[in-house]
Amino acid sequence: MRLEMLYKDQNSGGNGCPAIYLADNGQIVVQGPAVDEDTSSNLVNVLPGEIALQIAPEVLLGAVERLREKGEAR
Repeated sequence: MRLEMLYKDQNSGGNGCPAIYLADNGQIVVQGPAVDEDTSSNLVNVLPGEIALQIAPEVLLGAVERLREKGEAR
């Protein structure tokens, strides 16, 4: 799968995260720090192989804006 970075946290420095990518199959990939064990215990219906990540709302909104600019989001 090939990824195109849509947006990353502007305060993360040169190589940090969180970041949001658009995959060549149209799916979204999120890079960020995993939530801690106490937080993950609040999740429901987590399937094997799934994890929860933290991202700032601004990163999500920035990625949505980029998708709209690209004409990918409807």
